[in-house]
Amino acid sequence: MPALFQRVYPPAQPPEGPAYLLPLLNGTPVLLECEDGVTLLRADESDVLLPTTHSVYYVGMLDGLPMMAYELLSESELPVGWRGVDLRTLLTLLDGDRYTAISWAVQIVSWLRDSRYCPRCAHPREMVEGTWGRRCPACGYIGYPPVSPAILVLVHDGEDQVLLAHKPGWGKRYSCIAGFAEPAESLELCVQREVYEEVGVEVTDISYVGSQSWPFPHQLMVGFTARYVGGTVKIDQQELDDAVWYHIDDLPTLPSAHSLAHHIIMSWVEARRYSPTREPRGARE
Repeated sequence: MPALFQRVYPPAQPPEGPAYLLPLLNGTPVLLECEDGVTLLRADESDVLLPTTHSVYYVGMLDGLPMMAYELLSESELPVGWRGVDLRTLLTLLDGDRYTAISWAVQIVSWLRDSRYCPRCAHPREMVEGTWGRRCPACGYIGYPPVSPAILVLVHDGEDQVLLAHKPGWGKRYSCIAGFAEPAESLELCVQREVYEEVGVEVTDISYVGSQSWPFPHQLMVGFTARYVGGTVKIDQQELDDAVWYHIDDLPTLPSAHSLAHHIIMSWVEARRYSPTREPRGARE
């Protein structure tokens, strides 16, 4: 089944007729309030609310309609019923295709706003046809919308214990260990390095679980599990304020169910709970 949202690239032109609109106010998506929460604005071409000094970008097709994204002036007052909703909140309010479309549009508009000038020579840049990239006509430098790969890893002991970490400001929530991949580093090496740097232990049996776009501002989270093989937990106090081994039947508050971290943790926990080789808790005590 084809996706309900298809990305488009310049110089594609939207078909005539109704369209979805995505105004952005200071980078925050603006949607229409409805009984179910919020929904995308929809209008005929004649009703499109154009900002005074910015471009309107055709970023994709959603449910067969073109999606147009643009920035409002920072001092704009929203009409009655229009509401700015940040991407973290939208993650819990919209289905996958609509969230993907909005997240894509926000990142593209942000990129176009911030990439007008060449970072090498400061000359105005031009679009690279067929992509959202920009080329400098003066020095030839080309750039594309950024994606920053980062790992999430659930460390387990191969049985019923998982190592979960806590950062200041997280309240009661504990989660996987996370970190950005660095130059000249595979994702597997990143897992080993981040685990050792943040909690002081070594891991093996690194297994891929899944990935998730995390547009805060442009991360790609790549999830793994890894088995503990040695070391004593010692946290990096610049990154964490706690790291604890938890039994799978006695877990703390976890990240949102919409997050990859939650999926990684619960996938491991459920697989372990129903493992035919698992002994009941306390059987060896």
